[in-house]
Amino acid sequence: MDIQAMLFSLSLLLSVIEVWGSNDEGWSMKVPPEVRAMEGYPVVLPCSFTHPHHTLHSSLKVLWRLGHGQGSRVLFQCSTPSSTSSCQPGPKQDQRYRLEGNPRQHDLSLRITNAALQDIGRYYCRVEVPGHAHASYEDKMGTRLRVEAAPRILGLSVEGSEDSGYKALCRVQGSPLPDIQWLGQEELLEGASLALLSQGAPEEHHTTSQLLDVHPGQQYSCSASNPLGKEQATLYVLSPRPLPAGQAPPLLLLLSVSLGAKLLLILGTGTWMLLGGLDTAG
Repeated sequence: MDIQAMLFSLSLLLSVIEVWGSNDEGWSMKVPPEVRAMEGYPVVLPCSFTHPHHTLHSSLKVLWRLGHGQGSRVLFQCSTPSSTSSCQPGPKQDQRYRLEGNPRQHDLSLRITNAALQDIGRYYCRVEVPGHAHASYEDKMGTRLRVEAAPRILGLSVEGSEDSGYKALCRVQGSPLPDIQWLGQEELLEGASLALLSQGAPEEHHTTSQLLDVHPGQQYSCSASNPLGKEQATLYVLSPRPLPAGQAPPLLLLLSVSLGAKLLLILGTGTWMLLGGLDTAG
């Protein structure tokens, strides 16, 4: 081979490496701006790419991360060796994530088997060509995953004393964030006795509502609703029994979750739970 031919081959090789390292010449990636999922169901985050070569490389590496920058977390990564078309994840890979697509067909789509509220965030897919300097590409915009969930009442309780007065607390989770209403035995409770005690960060989808001026011997219901459903829990506050001086009275209440027919009675000395039948625990 003469010197001119060698120089031409070297320049061609350098141009190929330059194209692989460039995010503007030949590389492209297609992802949707947003994907919606239902809590408890699988969801697929689509991602496809093109590259400047017409032939497939000997191996590819695929990465999916949640978040961008220093605070990001790698959720999934796999490699496609030259001897197989499947993308093989590492031994410690979380089994909730798996590759839905085939990297050799330029499909990097990720499947999450059981979507949960903590999965909400922005996801980024990335492809690398091992053995080539700077031969990688990652979508800069990412895909926003929104997980929707019906309301769930996480806790219903009473705090306070006879001297300071009693208040009821209702802690709720859901997406979109549920609306909370308090009901008495026969009417909707409104006015100054209601307050939104706290509301978590948008990605947490938690909120707590409190009802002031709660009186022993009365019934109070917390109702949480959003477009996906409604859940209601009822609190029966019983009058405390007289106790010896210096001994604090136990909290007496009855919790009833309407969806699921679950009853819980706390009497200080024992707990009774009803779930389709009557079980006792002392």
